[in-house]
Amino acid sequence: MSAFCTLDDLDAAGKRVLLRADLNVPMSDGKVSDLTRLERLAPTILELADRGARVLVTSHFGRPKGVRVLEMSLAPVAKELGEVLGRPVAFAPDCIGDAALDASSALVDGDILVLENARYHLGEESNDPAFAKSLADLADVYVNDAFSAAHRAHASTEGVARILPSYAGRLMQAELEALDRALGNPERPVLAVVGGAKIASKLDLLGNLIARVDQLAIGGGMANTFLNAMGVDVGASLCEHDMADTARDILARADEIGCEVILPSDVIIAGEFKAGVPNRIVPVDAVPEDQMILDIGPATAAGLSARLADVRTLVWNGPLGAFEIEPFDAGTVLVARAAGDATAAGSLLSVAGGGDTVAALNHAEVAGQFSYVSAAGGAFLEWLEGKTLPGVAALAP
Repeated sequence: MSAFCTLDDLDAAGKRVLLRADLNVPMSDGKVSDLTRLERLAPTILELADRGARVLVTSHFGRPKGVRVLEMSLAPVAKELGEVLGRPVAFAPDCIGDAALDASSALVDGDILVLENARYHLGEESNDPAFAKSLADLADVYVNDAFSAAHRAHASTEGVARILPSYAGRLMQAELEALDRALGNPERPVLAVVGGAKIASKLDLLGNLIARVDQLAIGGGMANTFLNAMGVDVGASLCEHDMADTARDILARADEIGCEVILPSDVIIAGEFKAGVPNRIVPVDAVPEDQMILDIGPATAAGLSARLADVRTLVWNGPLGAFEIEPFDAGTVLVARAAGDATAAGSLLSVAGGGDTVAALNHAEVAGQFSYVSAAGGAFLEWLEGKTLPGVAALAP
């Protein structure tokens, strides 16, 4: 991709680099409970430091709304980042002003400094030009490695990029290149797997995907709404009955465009959603009125898995069933493992994202086999919806 500059274009030696990271990590008892984001950020920080840059890391943490909330300080995160990096990491008690300027001035080549929570200032979320200028005053160049915050036009994600020479970090670069290969310029055929509970929250996503992919497989609670719209009785299943017209419109548009929509042919049903309840497999048109659909059936899962032998690109968002409780995880696990196997064999490019999706792939123990798994959440969804992400657009030369 040539829509942005990367670290390959940056002469980093001796430069003060303001690095936008995502340090908004889960905490428990004052400790980071999941190091994934810090570990994925490490290559960019280490590369910059090893090339002689003076690295100033800026990030938000929680929603303090312009107030100094002690529990939302980045100080403990900075300490754990140092442990992940295996390097000393300094900490500045503010992200702008004299404290930040003094800390920036004290850096020497190869040093790493974490700035205090940018959201302690209201100017961060309002993208205040004066606040963005104060951040920019700390550095010579700007690097954004926080794709997960790129859907927000905030001072540290968009405003600073308009002031300083701007580059994508290695994590941002990997994400954008993976997404471009998946939907921007994909190898076809392309299959999208979309699950989750409700159509209402994924209207833009579905509308964008049917115009970009060859096949769209719909599972989860959303599938029930589409089945209901086609006249199938889904019993006591989760279903947005008021979205029937919308579902029919989506199916009609997909048919016009030439996108094949795949819905379950068989399902697993139970009288309630809890562990250990009696359940059985039925054809999709044989759901009793007192039963609910909680997973795709084995024939549907096998059919989707078989398709993965012929498609070349897979985009996945949302589980295919109520995977949190066995045995309603079976369909998601089977298809996910087939995708992992096809990816490992080199015949499939697989890109997945969204919180429930990552959890489901981890549950299936295949997240490491996918070509790329995005931890970006909202930014990944907005990209799937075809929206312009301000933090990405601002990196354009």
